[in-house]
Amino acid sequence: MADFKNLRSAPVAHADASIDQGLRSYMLGVYNTMAIGLLITAAAAYAIASLATTTDMSQAAAQISSSVYLTSFGVAFYTSPLSYIIMFAPLVAVLFLSFKINTLSTAAARGLFFGYATLVGLSLSSIILRYTPGSIVQTFVITAAAFGSLSLYGYVTKRDLTAMGSFLFIGLVGLMLSMIVNIFLGSSALQFAISVIGVFIFAGLTAYNTQNIKLMYYEGDASDARGRKIIMGALNLYLDFINMFVFLLQFLGSNRD
Repeated sequence: MADFKNLRSAPVAHADASIDQGLRSYMLGVYNTMAIGLLITAAAAYAIASLATTTDMSQAAAQISSSVYLTSFGVAFYTSPLSYIIMFAPLVAVLFLSFKINTLSTAAARGLFFGYATLVGLSLSSIILRYTPGSIVQTFVITAAAFGSLSLYGYVTKRDLTAMGSFLFIGLVGLMLSMIVNIFLGSSALQFAISVIGVFIFAGLTAYNTQNIKLMYYEGDASDARGRKIIMGALNLYLDFINMFVFLLQFLGSNRD
């Protein structure tokens, strides 16, 4: 006798498989774009730090540790008014991308994201001057492991993280205000507290943003809109990763002698 139950359920199962495959492809696009952004940031930071520093005293323009010196390029890059442009350029770029992404083509949005990642690399190149290479690599590995676990949780959990996201965004505003205040106070204790709280905030945002990116997939837009969603999702997770890494580095990193 024919199994009509299986015949009826087959199209549904096939549709579910198609949805799952589409979601996997979508999330893979987000993670791949984010990973490329991180590689660009690392390459830009390393390139600038290599040009800015030397161990050859004959090329030294200033000393930053017992065996590492700034070149004339490094002095200009880190101590001239150019340093302020490098500091604020990433903020301008990310705000422009966030507000304009819906009016951009996927290719333009991707190009702006990679350009932003380059600017972040220029801005963060100073950490290579401040911290030892070993502690930077160690902190990166710890950040990657934590990020992977938290993003996986955000992807698989059935719990609605919306309320947590609202709480974290309020905490993020408070964190930013504290950072501004500490620019004037220069308190090491407050800076340590900011770093610890910052790690927890961006850890939570990693899970929240992953769930939100997943939910955005089911809205079902045109292919170009889907491409922009991938870029925006990659940007959000990139920011979570970078900020978690920087905050962790502030109390896990070892200063150069």
